[in-house]
Amino acid sequence: MFRHAVQTGRALRDPCVDLRGALPATVVKHIAAFTEPKEIAELLRAIDGFTGSFTVQCALRLSPLVFTRPSELRTAKWADIDLEANEWRYKVSKTKTMHLVPLSTQAAKLFADMKALSGHGEFVFQGGHDPKKPMSAAAINAALKRMGYDTQQDITAHGFRAMARTILHERLNIDPYIIEHQLAHKVPDALGAAYNRTKFIEQRTAMMQAWADYLDELKAGAKVLPFQGKSA
Repeated sequence: MFRHAVQTGRALRDPCVDLRGALPATVVKHIAAFTEPKEIAELLRAIDGFTGSFTVQCALRLSPLVFTRPSELRTAKWADIDLEANEWRYKVSKTKTMHLVPLSTQAAKLFADMKALSGHGEFVFQGGHDPKKPMSAAAINAALKRMGYDTQQDITAHGFRAMARTILHERLNIDPYIIEHQLAHKVPDALGAAYNRTKFIEQRTAMMQAWADYLDELKAGAKVLPFQGKSA
């Protein structure tokens, strides 16, 4: 603005140059997440051994499988989940647009287990003190801390998204474009428009099942082969 003002005769000089170096650069802090298979395998085994409430147990086990935003998982509603079609459709909290999560057989089973407990209510993961409210926003991170993880350095509830994004691309050879769609990120299409969140359903469904199977094999200590399904 000041350079334009100088060029158009509205100012004599640009005073902004006097501030160069005066303000410290912003330090970017990445969300804590595991991205090495060995660390992920240990985490998954630790989750299986978690002895908290059944509600938190299921939410923990679903976190890596669906890798939605933590707020979207904890506020999941039964009205949005179709266990016959193995689909979860909900409104994305950041963009207020509809999103589809294809459920792997492992994820669908966990939702079915929860239905026996909370299926009569609105929320899948009910609050411990008030079943009419969703589970606490701090529940997953509190569980991770109880398991001995540092949510600032090791893994946080939001870190399951970064974990999935990294491993799906680097280890399972999934097209990043497909991954970004499943993460409900704003991905422009060839015309520059925001993507339709119901696109690539077949590829995303295959990806979510391959991801769940990969996690099971990691947890069991089996040798995991690269994903060979569709990636575009």
